[in-house]
Amino acid sequence: MPHRERHRTERVGWLRAAVLGANDGILSTASLVLGVAAAHATHSSVVVAGVAGLVAGSMSMAAGEYVSVHSQADTEQADLKLERAELKTNPKAELNELAAIYVARGLEPALAQQVASQLMARDALGAHARDELGISAAFSARPLQAALASAGSFAVGAALPLVVTTIAPQASLIPLVSGTALLFLALLGGLAAHVGGAGVTTGTIRVTFWGALAMALTAGVGALFGTVAT
Repeated sequence: MPHRERHRTERVGWLRAAVLGANDGILSTASLVLGVAAAHATHSSVVVAGVAGLVAGSMSMAAGEYVSVHSQADTEQADLKLERAELKTNPKAELNELAAIYVARGLEPALAQQVASQLMARDALGAHARDELGISAAFSARPLQAALASAGSFAVGAALPLVVTTIAPQASLIPLVSGTALLFLALLGGLAAHVGGAGVTTGTIRVTFWGALAMALTAGVGALFGTVAT
């Protein structure tokens, strides 16, 4: 039976976008709600601000991820186009270039030349894309996938503090939203670390600390401006 290994790097494309979106959704929506609530706004105004933050944030995440990842994809395609032209005009130099890469990795020159020849005979562009440019199927840019993962995960993350905001009474809105948001962030940090193969405790503490700092600063600004406006 063939031995197949599943590596966590295969998840890096969607995992990064999903974790970033969910974390940003929880944190930005909770911070927005806390800032508006600390400025002594009415409960309905706080809820409206949270809904607006969810919609605007989802669209912003989708657009930002799509544009940024598409820029990476454009760069990859430009490099592949250049490599394709070089393979057509000067295949001997490209063969020697690929063999030199394998020599630098530890192969004997004769063996490196043989390996490069066999790989180029099968898929010259694929060999150079992988070993010279560092472009592979697992790490290639996928703009639409990143955009959808970021927007969807942001909406899910933002919905969590928004639900708490909707059902929480006005008097206890700030402690309930901040407490549950920190809990959500801790769970997300632990889950992301587990899926990525990192330390769960470290991931949880890291996400929770920065989330608490961001919410505290936002609430402080809201309270300051609310006092000034009053």
